[in-house]
Amino acid sequence: MAGRLTTHVLDTVHGTPASGVAIALYDDEGAAIATGTTNADGRLEAPLLSGEAFRPGRYTLEFEAGNYFRRIGLELPEPAFLDTVVIAFGIAEPTAHYHVPLLISPYAYSTYRGS
Repeated sequence: MAGRLTTHVLDTVHGTPASGVAIALYDDEGAAIATGTTNADGRLEAPLLSGEAFRPGRYTLEFEAGNYFRRIGLELPEPAFLDTVVIAFGIAEPTAHYHVPLLISPYAYSTYRGS
């Protein structure tokens, strides 16, 4: 069984999936290896990593939360308290499903290893 990396974003201000959030995945050398934008369900259409590209290592996910909130009409201070949310994490099991959800508001975020 091949492992995979997925994510989704939930807007905790409105209690809805966060659609249109730009996401970028970086490897441990800082190279962008995957990008995407969340759909109406707050998810990407495909895993960020899967198959041969899914390897143990350190990764960073960047979520453009500030741009999302501006686009839906929330007034944010300049600069925004949270603009780009950065989550650094590790993958140790090459056959596991790693799911990294993000729950966001303009002033807080939460994440966990989901299933």
